[in-house]
Amino acid sequence: MSRRRRVGIAGAIVGAASAGVATAALAKRYAVGRIRLGPDPAANEPFGELRGREVAVTTSDGVRLHVELDGPEDSPLTVVFCHGYTLNLDSWHYQRRDLRETHRLLLFDQRCHGRSQREGVADRTIERLGEDLYDVLNAQVPGPCVLVGHSMGGMTIMALAERHPELFGDRIQGVALIATSAGKLAEITLGLPALVAKAVHFVAPQAVAVLGRRAALVDRGRQFGSDVSFLAMRHLGFGDSRNVSPTLVDFVDTMIRSTPTDVIADFYPALMSHDALGALDVLDKVPTSIIVGEKDWITPPDHSRAIAEVVPSARLEVVPNTSHLVQLERPEVVNEELRDLIKRAQGEEKR
Repeated sequence: MSRRRRVGIAGAIVGAASAGVATAALAKRYAVGRIRLGPDPAANEPFGELRGREVAVTTSDGVRLHVELDGPEDSPLTVVFCHGYTLNLDSWHYQRRDLRETHRLLLFDQRCHGRSQREGVADRTIERLGEDLYDVLNAQVPGPCVLVGHSMGGMTIMALAERHPELFGDRIQGVALIATSAGKLAEITLGLPALVAKAVHFVAPQAVAVLGRRAALVDRGRQFGSDVSFLAMRHLGFGDSRNVSPTLVDFVDTMIRSTPTDVIADFYPALMSHDALGALDVLDKVPTSIIVGEKDWITPPDHSRAIAEVVPSARLEVVPNTSHLVQLERPEVVNEELRDLIKRAQGEEKR
């Protein structure tokens, strides 16, 4: 084959590939445009704008945590919210909005997330998150409390239970574990065929480590949203993706993009190695609610069922047609369950 012909064929291939990429990009842009022009039930919701009394708590290893207190200070019980991986305290928007008038709330950004300290933080483990929660309780919760944790926040509560079981049934009067896991996250299928999922889990740790080493470069590319990230968040974060608010999708996408790549990379191994099932019998001392989305592919319902088996007195709620961000996707269900849990914790309803 002549050189001219080879160049011609190569050019045709490159041209076809370029045309394909351009067509795909236009298709994504068209799809996102149509979604944004559709119904948006949360278009006027003030996501990220609810604020409380801001305080700082310094942990026992010297890390400054951003904490916000909301609601009546004379409330006999404090509801403490622990957010999930790559999120921040604003992920509790609907819970804060609906409970702040009647309950004392404490929300905080976990270390390296949100407005909490990132620089110079060496310990980025679930065990340390449990100690952080212990420090926050000692500094800002003078009386009894109910703990609410989503995803990694639920693991934070489990780490506290493992290290300080004496608090449960005493200062801690109730627990809500939302879309979380007590272990074996490295075995989930992510909704993929078994062999594909196994390959993903094999490659993921090395890939995340590489991204962590190139965090500054990666973060520059993550600063601005994209049609791809919007569509991915809409599809993966929400079970009823066709009806989810575009404003809500953007809100979550912005939260995740605000979490630096090195933080994502450093906490990933801790999540994969998390194993706290043996410490959860202490939760049987207090009213416990377990909530999970039916379509949660990150912490599947079977993980919540495993927790419920260890805590037989717990109430398990599997929310239909909902995924990992259940507290944002179906806040009315989650908030009703939290109100009921608070009543049980205060002894207003017998378990």
